[in-house]
Amino acid sequence: MRFSSYSIAAISFSAATGFVGAFSPGSPRITSRAIYEGAGAASISRRLVGCNSAVPNLSEEAPTASEGVEFPAPLSKVDRLKRAATFWGNALPIVASYFGKNAEIQIRERLLGQCLSDEECEVIWDEQHEAGAEKLSSTITELKGFYVKTAQIIASRADLFPRQYTEKLSGFTDNLDPMPVELAKAVVSQELLRKDEKFEDMFIEFDELPLGSASIAQVHRAVLSEKYGGPREVAVKIQRPAIEPKLLGDIANLKQLAKTLRESLPLDYYTVFSELETQLTDEFDFVKEAVAMDRIYNGLARSIDGSEETEIPLVIPRPVPGLICRRVMVMDFLKGVPLSRAREEMLKKGIDPDSPESKLFGRKLLRALTYVFGRSILETGFFHADPHPGNIFVLDDGRIGLIDFGQVKQISGRRRETFSKVMLALANREGDGNAEDLKKIGDLALELGVELNDDAKPEAACAVAMWLWDGTVDNLPGGYDKGELSPNSPVKELKSFPQDLVLVGRSSILIKGLSSRLNIPWSLAKEWGPIAQNALDYSAGKFAPDSKEKSGVRFRDVLRLMKRWGKAKATAAVTKLPSPLRTRVAAAIVKVQDRRARKALVVNKNK
Repeated sequence: MRFSSYSIAAISFSAATGFVGAFSPGSPRITSRAIYEGAGAASISRRLVGCNSAVPNLSEEAPTASEGVEFPAPLSKVDRLKRAATFWGNALPIVASYFGKNAEIQIRERLLGQCLSDEECEVIWDEQHEAGAEKLSSTITELKGFYVKTAQIIASRADLFPRQYTEKLSGFTDNLDPMPVELAKAVVSQELLRKDEKFEDMFIEFDELPLGSASIAQVHRAVLSEKYGGPREVAVKIQRPAIEPKLLGDIANLKQLAKTLRESLPLDYYTVFSELETQLTDEFDFVKEAVAMDRIYNGLARSIDGSEETEIPLVIPRPVPGLICRRVMVMDFLKGVPLSRAREEMLKKGIDPDSPESKLFGRKLLRALTYVFGRSILETGFFHADPHPGNIFVLDDGRIGLIDFGQVKQISGRRRETFSKVMLALANREGDGNAEDLKKIGDLALELGVELNDDAKPEAACAVAMWLWDGTVDNLPGGYDKGELSPNSPVKELKSFPQDLVLVGRSSILIKGLSSRLNIPWSLAKEWGPIAQNALDYSAGKFAPDSKEKSGVRFRDVLRLMKRWGKAKATAAVTKLPSPLRTRVAAAIVKVQDRRARKALVVNKNK
């Protein structure tokens, strides 16, 4: 395995930052005003009832003490300098080691005449990846903060990063150095409790060990008292005190690294981190997150025209009214494990992660994520923008959950309409070699706002769209490679990507990475095609209900309810079967699904 200078730059910088997946410069920030307007002022005021303050200022400092518990102080200038020195002292050697190893191989081959085989090169690079992954893991363990998010991205991209990196960093997705339970309770008390109230007046149970701990906050299981509508099992999300300046300082370090290597990198990562710096501030306000959570749920719970209830194929927790403040949010408790730990839990229970049951669940997972993100992006344009395996839950009852709505994005109506047309053009094309279809896809991609290098091939725009949104393509137009790090990747032709759609790309890449890891060919364009058609029809006014349709609504609702009931009964029956029989049933279902998928793929390619 040999690497070009382009690949070396991309891999080495990615090892230090984890943002190969962020293939373009930034995306527009969703302001508090935009989120609040989307939910309505009444909803906001309801959720602030019971908090100890009005809507807090974003620049408000962390509390200093509560009932004898000492809160961490914000980083001093000296602390920030030490942290920056540690980052630079570890990041630069990782970057340099890849360039050095590549130079060593070239010297051995060109000057010393040592011709290395692909197997010998693979051994050399495996050792290099192992050393780099170990160094990066150690650095992130020491620094934590925003660098944990880079680990989350790397760990979720098994289709892109070397195995050594994804395995070594998989532990950073949901369980990071929790703060002491006394400190967590102190934050809750200061934010939620009224005067003269005790902690036990609100919670009759509060688990000392958190369910998960991340860079910004950690979550504890608790049970509300009768005074607050209990007994009710809930999850309590608590922000780490004084975390805001630390994370913003981390991004400043990444910006500086990207600026230093700007000329050597295939993309302008400096712009990416500058935009992330802007976006991050909204993640420190849980009131905004609660509103976003409700807004996304409400958009999915009904049809695009609001006339019918729709089934959401995954669980979205709902915030508890009156128990949300800037640093604390109480919400529904989802009993299960994050996707990042699902394989480990399956092994503990004696379930083969590669069994037919697992593959069947993998299809269910892909279908659920595809549906939810497709409808959110194409219909309302307002969607969850921080998808990674730590935010996707496998629930004990077999359902799928989606958590952490701190980062959300809004796409403009016009951009959304053009994006829908791109999806339809991809889904309805007559094969992968039809010149007329390929030109239409490319023209729409350019209309979407994709900008290419001046010397890019005519097929570049179409190849970018097919690479990103159709994982079933065997050969990209223009002779481009499907590998993202290949010097012949269509991604290399990108000069800029439309800002509105940067995080749409991130969601798309998550699903693409999951399908690759599960070895399930998956076309987002084909799955999103019907949703895109509905969105365009609605924009064109074709969803206006008439009197004939109204008379059939009740009957359709009954059929939908019966279908849902039958599906639930069938699923419950299968899960109760003895293990050998359950495996056979799952294998039969997977076989039928594979046959259908292959048939659809062959039909599409032969059109």
